[in-house]
Amino acid sequence: MQKILFIVHAAPYGSERCLSALRLATTLAGQDMERPEIRLFLMSDAVVVGLPNQVDGNGNGLQGMLELLVKEGVPIKLCRTCAMARGLADLALLPGVTIGTLPELAEWTLAADKVITF
Repeated sequence: MQKILFIVHAAPYGSERCLSALRLATTLAGQDMERPEIRLFLMSDAVVVGLPNQVDGNGNGLQGMLELLVKEGVPIKLCRTCAMARGLADLALLPGVTIGTLPELAEWTLAADKVITF
């Protein structure tokens, strides 16, 4: 099984890079055949997407995609340093989203066949 790590740096609402990352990750997670093992690590301003109750004009777009990934068993971590710098480390996160560390990201990177950054 192929292992793919997504590292997302882009702010969830500043451009469409975060949206594009989550769209690709959810599409890959939904594959019936040859489904890869996916991991998602959110850094910089992307950590904001891990907070609940964010609704966009179409319903709950980004939050809905994260919830789908969690349902599909995709591990999702927010960079601890990035979350702390933004005052998010002690806030409630979406169920299934956890705080991660740089050593964990290093481990995930070494274990991945592919690393995709947005």
